[in-house]
Amino acid sequence: MLTIIGCGNINRCDDAVGVIVAQKLQQYLAQQPMPHVQIYDCGTAGMEVMFQARGSKKLIIVDACHTGSDIGAIFKIPGKELESLPEASYNLHDFRWDNALAAGRQIFKDEFPQDVTVYLIEGANLDFGWELTPAVGDAADLVVAEITNVIQNNI
Repeated sequence: MLTIIGCGNINRCDDAVGVIVAQKLQQYLAQQPMPHVQIYDCGTAGMEVMFQARGSKKLIIVDACHTGSDIGAIFKIPGKELESLPEASYNLHDFRWDNALAAGRQIFKDEFPQDVTVYLIEGANLDFGWELTPAVGDAADLVVAEITNVIQNNI
């Protein structure tokens, strides 16, 4: 099973890019169903990421980042390099997808995917709004194309 998860806040311009990628991939699968692929829009719910990933062999996460790099830059990173245990907190909003990777591996052990890839797309505008910066939109299309290729080759 291949699981693809888009993360981000749809109401914060470029922060929505992971969700938009997931939506585009869901449209692709609606036209070409593949029972071995599941795609989720997990928004900002890190706990949801952990539970949706359980039982998958391969996991792909897509999210925005803001590192000061060129707008629309795409970073493809092994999930193992990004996972981190959460800080002690009573607020579940503080539990992000990077925490979900570490916690899921500890909680679900062999039921949690070992093959994890994270695509991060450099955003420019993370303020309230619904439009992607053009360079971020172009990067999203490139990531959709690359993940579509992964889906087709993962049959």
